[in-house]
Amino acid sequence: MDVQELFEIFDDDDDMLRDLANNIRGYSVKEREDHFNNCNETEFFNRFRLKKNTVLIILPQIEHLLVHETPRYHEIDPRTQLLLTLRFYATGNFYISVGDFIGVHKTTAGRIIKRVTEALVSLCPEYIRMPQTEQEKRGIIMDFFSLAQFRGVCGAIDCTHISILSPGGENAEFFRNRKGYFSLNVQVVSDARNNIMDIVARWPGSCHDSHIFSNSRIKARIEGGEFGDAVLLGDSGYPLRNYLMTPLINPITRAEQMYNRCHISTRSVVERTFGIWKRRFPILSLGIRAKIPLAQRIIIATAVLQNIAVQQRDEYIPPDEYEDEGNFEINENIDQLQNINVVQQQYIHYFGTLL
Repeated sequence: MDVQELFEIFDDDDDMLRDLANNIRGYSVKEREDHFNNCNETEFFNRFRLKKNTVLIILPQIEHLLVHETPRYHEIDPRTQLLLTLRFYATGNFYISVGDFIGVHKTTAGRIIKRVTEALVSLCPEYIRMPQTEQEKRGIIMDFFSLAQFRGVCGAIDCTHISILSPGGENAEFFRNRKGYFSLNVQVVSDARNNIMDIVARWPGSCHDSHIFSNSRIKARIEGGEFGDAVLLGDSGYPLRNYLMTPLINPITRAEQMYNRCHISTRSVVERTFGIWKRRFPILSLGIRAKIPLAQRIIIATAVLQNIAVQQRDEYIPPDEYEDEGNFEINENIDQLQNINVVQQQYIHYFGTLL
């Protein structure tokens, strides 16, 4: 029975039933374009920031999490769900814009983004991890050594701010960083090939880098000797430790100047990682329009995708273009920064022998 038939049955004076008839709508399905097959490689890459082959590698790993247990009418297939989510990461648009691009309602788009994001986060233990075997550890140390002859480096560490909407409430100001916008301060340990080996994405923007590191699991692991005598390289915002080398404030001798140059050249890989990561997924720079728990998961999910892209040689940013956030500045609040410990002195002596 259609609306016109209802009008003929109901009396014209019965306004309530007439309103009911006016509100009846037929079930409609939006047309969904097949972007995967209709776009060439360049068009596809520009829209989703990954190559088709990379998408085909990701999809089998998560599609079992995207299929409904019971078949549904006009069910959205896992590939379309993944592409919708990638489009959201590539633009940071409202759900309604992303939904219109794929051909689904904004509410459906929101549910899909959450579902796919959770599925990608489940891949984190496989793709975001520090080296475990001795062979992996030696490989990473050699990769870092090839950059500027800095020995025994197992990772470069730094933090970057990911813009978010104001979370509201009485604790909102904790998320406002020193540059004045709301953010999450995300700690990353990168290898020499721009893989993210460790990530912490739970701290508000007002937290200092050194505080995040002091409360991180990676600190406990390296202090526990899991990586032997290998060290991390950090900027001047971190405290100098036997396992964490920072730059000298006032290098005087040629050996100290050499140490600083090699330290900065080697540690800059983490800055390059940030640049590639944020340019590949602009949602990280433009701002994540989601509540904090989902925003944290989106950060982890894009880090997983970043590592998969690097492993598949899905290049996006030329190697000499990376984000410089000014992290080489001196932080006078770190009391250990003025000192030179035994390990750092050994490094300075080593670089002196290279002159």
